[in-house]
Amino acid sequence: MSACKFVPHRSLAIALFALLVCSACPTVSRAQGGNCRFSNQNNQRSVGGVLVNGENVVDNVTLDDKAELIKIRREALEAIGGDARKPSKLRMISLRKLQNAIEAQQKNMQPLSDEMYYLAGLQRIEYVFAFPDQKDIVIAGPAEPWLINDEGNLVGKTSGRPVVRLEDLLIALRTVESAQREAISCSIDPTPEGMSRVQSFLKKQTSIGTNPQATIAEIERQLGPQTITVTGVPATSRFANVLVAADYKMKRLAMNFEQSPVKGMPSYLEMLKDATATSKNMTPRWWMAPRYEPLLKDAEGLSWKISGAGVKTIAEEDFFNADGKREKTVKASPLAQKWAQTMTDKYEELAGKDTIFGELRNCMDLAVVAALITKHHLLDKAGLDTHLLFDGKQLITEEFNAPKHVNSKASYLKKGKNWIISTSGGVQIQPMDIVANVKESAEVAETRGKLAMDKGNRWWWD
Repeated sequence: MSACKFVPHRSLAIALFALLVCSACPTVSRAQGGNCRFSNQNNQRSVGGVLVNGENVVDNVTLDDKAELIKIRREALEAIGGDARKPSKLRMISLRKLQNAIEAQQKNMQPLSDEMYYLAGLQRIEYVFAFPDQKDIVIAGPAEPWLINDEGNLVGKTSGRPVVRLEDLLIALRTVESAQREAISCSIDPTPEGMSRVQSFLKKQTSIGTNPQATIAEIERQLGPQTITVTGVPATSRFANVLVAADYKMKRLAMNFEQSPVKGMPSYLEMLKDATATSKNMTPRWWMAPRYEPLLKDAEGLSWKISGAGVKTIAEEDFFNADGKREKTVKASPLAQKWAQTMTDKYEELAGKDTIFGELRNCMDLAVVAALITKHHLLDKAGLDTHLLFDGKQLITEEFNAPKHVNSKASYLKKGKNWIISTSGGVQIQPMDIVANVKESAEVAETRGKLAMDKGNRWWWD
């Protein structure tokens, strides 16, 4: 079997941060030896308006680049045909038939269709079913036709929410074994050297001075670039890009560098400005993590429902010693916890306004699906051979610029003797813990019993 690498075609950007999208269709070229290899005609990539450049530094995409990106993606997007033009409350995808369809594309040296790349418009994964008699596993959830929105993101035509991506599913399946050993996570943190320099600088500052911008610029210079750490998935994967982008966007919302797109969600700085009391420590730290109800299953363990999927924000606070090293992390101040709870409460609405937060939730779902299939031995129960889906050498996912650094950005707010200079935190997903929390339910078995398996070779159906 020849190796096949799929990469979005003519995509101006796909690399990192805040609203990840690789929305154009893949193209294929013939390599030496007859192997097919998908190639990107432009290596500059953004994710939801954030770019990881060739030096692995994260930054926002310019307005001019965004306009060009939208134009290119809309031109490259395939017209939606057949039943995929219709929304569905429950769209089924056969992993066995999907794998067969991809192998057929490889054999004929054809690119993956947009239908494959965007999993027939799947919006969420709500069910996982094993069918031993069919030697198959079926994932299912609501689906819609897709389009490129005015921000350049690929979303469902009706809901405006991002679609689930084949590439993210492949990464989740291929890294699930490592998820048993370490969390899937990303973190953006100041360096100890930077924190030490800033602490020394701030001790000398009795006021913001007559030139606040100069002081802020010096804080940013002293702090220097912050370090990005990714675990559990390849740092060059789209999946990792989503994690980092969402973390980056969360920090920008918290520190008032961007206005929240939803009402009732002020920045942390706005909350702090209006507060009568503040914490003595001014280095809040926020994490986003999955929030699920117990998974539901039938008595045989062949039918599964992922319930109550959502995202929560957790607050902590960091204390640094004179050398700038993190000395301890403790429970956050009431105000930092309040901001975290506000983001948790507003997350669903936020995900509908800012695509990256919907992308993050989709990736969390995929990590849970992969962990469910592995931990509860669904491949063995179904007798399914998924050699291609799990094999990174036969179906090669796109490599992005690995996010390594982000330039520090300071926001001026001085409360008493304290300065807010930085926020740490990130995203943490521990899917094996989630799929260990299970309840038995007759409902999921009834849903599986009502499914009509498609008798032909089509890999998805309603």
